[in-house]
Amino acid sequence: MASSSLRVVSIFMLCFALFLATAEAQLSPNATNNATRDYRYITWQDLDFGIEATRDTDGQGTRVIYVAKNGHGHSTTVQGAVDMVPENNNERVKIVIFAGTYNERVYIPSNKPYISFIGNPNYPTVITNSTKASDVDPRDPRRELGTSRTATVEVEGDYFAATGITIQNTVVANGQLGAQAVALRLAGENAFLYNTRILGSQDTLLDDRGKHYFYKCYIEGLVDFICGEAQSLFQDCVLNSTAKSSGGIAAHHREKNDSTGFSFVNCTITGTGSIYLGRAWGPYSRTVYSHCHIDGIINPVGWSDWNQPERQKTVFFAEAQNRGRGSWSRRRVPYAKRLNPSQAQPFLDINFVDGEQWLRLDENTSPQFNCLCC
Repeated sequence: MASSSLRVVSIFMLCFALFLATAEAQLSPNATNNATRDYRYITWQDLDFGIEATRDTDGQGTRVIYVAKNGHGHSTTVQGAVDMVPENNNERVKIVIFAGTYNERVYIPSNKPYISFIGNPNYPTVITNSTKASDVDPRDPRRELGTSRTATVEVEGDYFAATGITIQNTVVANGQLGAQAVALRLAGENAFLYNTRILGSQDTLLDDRGKHYFYKCYIEGLVDFICGEAQSLFQDCVLNSTAKSSGGIAAHHREKNDSTGFSFVNCTITGTGSIYLGRAWGPYSRTVYSHCHIDGIINPVGWSDWNQPERQKTVFFAEAQNRGRGSWSRRRVPYAKRLNPSQAQPFLDINFVDGEQWLRLDENTSPQFNCLCC
């Protein structure tokens, strides 16, 4: 009888221990979904935020840091939230930014990967500043800042993701020297931006280096407002020119014949001015527009060699099956290419940025923001 009772107690204790282990796993911020996550891939989950979230997690095991100007979050500034992420972080951290205008500059260093910026798409969440290239360097008053150090938001960490926010530099370029003013500088190896607004004037988006995917974003400027040496896909984006006369969209900087370049697919190009589709910032500059709707704001020649005629032999400027008044013109420069469908295929999807190696995005889903408090 005693032996039988002991067995019953042992079984009960074993079951209770399993129950506690399961409960602990469900409550642990690093368990369940996170325990099985491969952080070498960005997914829609990295941009999700719902009503099941708690003070410290998103309800699925991912750490959350809240930014709120009213003091009801973990930080009142975006930079303050970034500073809370540990160095050499090896898991996703979601920085949820409540509605408001945050007048600050934000820097994510290379030793802080896996950060998400998440705003509520139904309410304006704006990170803004007004720093330009000719501003005095605070570390050396004898020097100017230069373009790359003007960014409102500067990202050097890998696997960055963002949605539902506006990143802005309010400097307006009027042809004066030193007016380059970056809103966003991306220099991490992999980044995914969805439903994000990037606003500026000259050099709005410094897409500096790495492989990046911009999906359903809005990017605005007047001179070279998408520039850099990255390998990036822009899909279903709106590119809005604010030029009063001349201007340009893309200025890709490629010094050698490598895999970098800008590919614009199914984008809408609108606005004002008479602008170039692209300018040859580097001798091997590579820019392709495919299946885009292009309003009649494009200079009929389409492209510029940056006043370096020798670059005409090495740049890769191409168009494929675009539509609208600004699409292919008989007056296009002779070094521009008109691609047939098979030639355009390598530029049309995430394979252009080797997305199969770092993106896992289900085509039938998108991130949800269900917070009712912001």
